[in-house]
Amino acid sequence: MITVLGAAGLTQIIQDFGVSVPLLVAQFINFVLVIFILKKFAFGPVQAMLEQRKNRIAEGEEKLKRIEKQLAESESTSAATLEQANADAKRIIEEAKEGATVMTEQKNQEAIASAQGIIAKAHEAAKSEQEQMVAELKRDFGRLVTLTTANVTGKVLSDEDKNRINEESLSAIQN
Repeated sequence: MITVLGAAGLTQIIQDFGVSVPLLVAQFINFVLVIFILKKFAFGPVQAMLEQRKNRIAEGEEKLKRIEKQLAESESTSAATLEQANADAKRIIEEAKEGATVMTEQKNQEAIASAQGIIAKAHEAAKSEQEQMVAELKRDFGRLVTLTTANVTGKVLSDEDKNRINEESLSAIQN
């Protein structure tokens, strides 16, 4: 169409629409500058901040998975400890029973009483150790959840916030 109109026709169209070539070039340069400035100073920092937040969230999820794994390992360890204590208690009872058949009735009674005392102590020790491990796990889990929450949200948590988060996470674990 330009070839049909020729240079005179193009000049006529530019004059009819009021296009000023210097202004058009200046507007194009302004447009390119605005895009460059926005990309450098607005979109770049926003995208970097979003990427940082995404990374912190991923790290928080990773930490949570490690905490859950550690909690499961601790529970299995405490269960194994309890099983070992029960096995030891059963072994002690069996030894006491074998020794009791050789001794007199009085020694038999003393051995049974001693074995029962050892079982009670073993159960108490295992229960105490398990309670101690659970309390330690809860404390560590609460601390890690609070730390993870602080890292994910990016704000400093007050003592009240920390206590509330600890209580919520512990109640979620207990349920």
